[in-house]
Amino acid sequence: MINIALNTFKEIVRNKFLYLILFFAFVFIVFSMALGKLTIWDDTKVIVDFWLAMIEIFWLVWVLFVWSQLLFKEIEWKTIFLILSKPIKRYEFILGKFFWFSATIFLIILLQSILFLIVLLFKDIEISNLIAFSLLFTFFKLEILLWLVFFFSTFMSNMLTILVTLMIYFLSHSFSIILDIANRAWNAIAFYFAQWLQLLFPPFEALNIKDVIWSFKDFDASYFLFNSFYSVIYLSIILFFTVLIFNRKKFEN
Repeated sequence: MINIALNTFKEIVRNKFLYLILFFAFVFIVFSMALGKLTIWDDTKVIVDFWLAMIEIFWLVWVLFVWSQLLFKEIEWKTIFLILSKPIKRYEFILGKFFWFSATIFLIILLQSILFLIVLLFKDIEISNLIAFSLLFTFFKLEILLWLVFFFSTFMSNMLTILVTLMIYFLSHSFSIILDIANRAWNAIAFYFAQWLQLLFPPFEALNIKDVIWSFKDFDASYFLFNSFYSVIYLSIILFFTVLIFNRKKFEN
């Protein structure tokens, strides 16, 4: 599993798309420093919203366009036969790739978060608990997104994986709107169907507290505990089905 993790790291480092994203991330950092002088609105809100959004978008693009190719390339280039021919179990192959990529996400988000906090201190902006929890929830969202990409990659093409994952990402952020429309239409069947359907989708909307940082001073602690626990459970379920499908998958020479 350690060798797989190291090979995954090498694949990530060699990917030129990563450096393109990192370049634009650096540009965004420089831009955010001058953002307060460029906007006519409250610079505190603009800077915080900008940073939190950019961290999520940065990793959304990377997970979709870099991670979705890793398993696909292993299968397409037939290198997976060489790996699985060694005394290694398939679940170890899956977990090895996942944990190293997750560790990479965690470390770079940690670095981005430190830079973010430095910008806040430089701009004399109060660092609230909601900002810290928003960063944590962003990590949970990206972990779930990462597993969704890996799950669909086990039985879908690269492009279809990206499209389906994007659809789930945007739909999971829209259930409050869907439920509100069903409620306003007085359609009880559609309302309850949407509620049950919501259970099948990741809790991205509940984890998206960066959009309400300026609406609430704080949340109850149970909100963070419940959604953190729910995210871990959802991740575990996706992990189970990913390993199950990958174990039964037949690879043709």
